[in-house]
Amino acid sequence: MHTDRTVDTSLRGRALMAEPRLNKSTAFSVAERSELGIGGLLPDRVETLDDQLARTSVEFDRLHDDLERHVYLRALQDHNEVLFYRFVRDHLTSTLPIVYTPTVGLATQQFSRIYRRARGLFLSYPQRDRMTAQLDSIDGDVDVIVVTDGERVLGLGDQGAGGMAIPIGKLSLYSAFGGIDPARTLPIMLDVGTNNDDLLSDGCYLGWRNPRIGDADYSSFVEQFVTTLDKRFPGVLLQWEDFAERHATSLLHTYRNRILSFNDDIQGTAAVALAAIRAAVRSSGAPMAEQRFCIAGAGSAGTGIAAMIRDALLADGVSEPLRQLFMLDSRGLIHDRRPDLQPHQADLAHPFDAVSGWAGADRPDDLATVVSQSEATVLIGVTGQPGIFTEPIVASMLATVERPIIMPLSNPTSRAEATPADVLAWTDGRAIVATGSPFDDVVHAGVTHRISQSNNVYVFPGLGLGAVAVGATAISDGMLMAASSTVADACGDLTPNSGILPPLDEVPSVSGRIASAVARVAVEEGLADEMSGADIDQKVATYRWSPSYPTVAPSDRPT
Repeated sequence: MHTDRTVDTSLRGRALMAEPRLNKSTAFSVAERSELGIGGLLPDRVETLDDQLARTSVEFDRLHDDLERHVYLRALQDHNEVLFYRFVRDHLTSTLPIVYTPTVGLATQQFSRIYRRARGLFLSYPQRDRMTAQLDSIDGDVDVIVVTDGERVLGLGDQGAGGMAIPIGKLSLYSAFGGIDPARTLPIMLDVGTNNDDLLSDGCYLGWRNPRIGDADYSSFVEQFVTTLDKRFPGVLLQWEDFAERHATSLLHTYRNRILSFNDDIQGTAAVALAAIRAAVRSSGAPMAEQRFCIAGAGSAGTGIAAMIRDALLADGVSEPLRQLFMLDSRGLIHDRRPDLQPHQADLAHPFDAVSGWAGADRPDDLATVVSQSEATVLIGVTGQPGIFTEPIVASMLATVERPIIMPLSNPTSRAEATPADVLAWTDGRAIVATGSPFDDVVHAGVTHRISQSNNVYVFPGLGLGAVAVGATAISDGMLMAASSTVADACGDLTPNSGILPPLDEVPSVSGRIASAVARVAVEEGLADEMSGADIDQKVATYRWSPSYPTVAPSDRPT
């Protein structure tokens, strides 16, 4: 970690205090105040970072609603980055739902109204001829980029330029928990228009007021972006975020071996979901190889989860894993005789011969039928359709399994397929539950059940840290599986009180373990230079940034 740092700067006075990466506000020492010309700009008292954290906590707690808290934290980030990241890290349980899901969904919807200060890079289609110059406007090197086009934000659909709130939020978590230096991160918005009529007619909307461009122009624009980006920041880690289903999988397959990249909605969601499943299965007492999985939702997230479950079952010795895997979209079961399968669904289709004897097998498109007939032991939802996990569906699982695993993963909270309180009531407290959005603990029959949030923050900060620390050239399936396994291994023996996943305050330490595990796989697979395990751990530790104040000194001071 970077400790006892000294940062030289040519900035003085107000210009220095306007730079959030260097501003320490009341924590500037007496000597720094004198040398940097800021003595009269600050109150007399010199505070510690802990003093500032205490005041920040009081201010945060007295705000009236979550959007206010989101705006407050964004303003703090724009004013003093070290204080922001330290506060988020130290108050993870209360700040994660504000910085990210679910409040970030509201922030995307209100982005043009709460916009205060430039952060990140907006690359709009009308300005495509200036893309090189726009990327050149970013000073210094960048290690991690999160990019979106804002078309499929959480379960909220097309949010246009407001989608920029998602990369900003994700990169905050990379730094707070993964230890990626915020100075080496960059959120990017590909503004290719919006088909959201409310935004197009909104006088406050800050994005390009135009319907989304056609597929041919879109592909050309993204190709230009990747090519230009690779020249400007060779070796950068690019995370694709919140792209519509029709683009997400094709972009991943097109570019994952051309540039160090992954799609968090597909691969990150799958990795943390598999970790939660493995931990829950261990608690249930039946082996992974005996589970039967029903996934409601066959878009990018659903197929990503299905693919990772398939690979995990293969690794556990299951010769025909698709016979234990049932995935549905809005038109029914994904089986190998359906004529309308999308390319990303075809290699995950259930064998039709295995369902031909079902009651109503001529139309196996009903979730209740699939759950019952498949004798599912694990039910996962990534539909964005609230309430589709009904009491009869959930209760029917008890005929097959003593402790069903039920994971309504859609977010924000309003889009969850069921609430944990309902699931536990319908199963008399027997279900093992994880959700995609944060939910309060549930008390059932006098027992408190902690509801784990199957949040990608368990995976992507450590994944990114491991990849960039050793200079990996690609994010492989093996690296993702290593990340997932590390999270699962961090889960202790489960009780109703413990939840499926480790407590959120353990995310920073788990991220470090993920980084080392991912980096080792990268080296083993030839995706990074040969080095020993000890060297890998040293690289990860040395690279990792921590939110602490450096000494700030004038660059022209005598040596």
